Amino acid sequence: MGWLWAIIVGLVLGVIAKLLIPGRQHSPLWLTIIFGMLGALVGNALARAFGVEATSGIDWTRHLFQLIAAIVIVFFGDMLYMALWGNKKLQRTQAGRA
Repeated sequence: MGWLWAIIVGLVLGVIAKLLIPGRQHSPLWLTIIFGMLGALVGNALARAFGVEATSGIDWTRHLFQLIAAIVIVFFGDMLYMALWGNKKLQRTQAGRA
């Protein structure tokens, strides 16, 4: 059950991060989920480092750390994706149209 929650949280964080970043991101959904999962892990570590890993009620501060980490990871991860594989896909798509 832990993996299922990790995938769901990764999906939610990754999609919200993509919506908040201006412009279009080109990374596929599976990579967005992985970026969101990494954002959750990094956000949890940052919350623990700042001493707000667990609070009474909903952990809004921890969720904010997770979202900020996901935004940063999606932003730079998408740039890396485009640098490594994205331009080849765009060239194939443009060549197919001609």
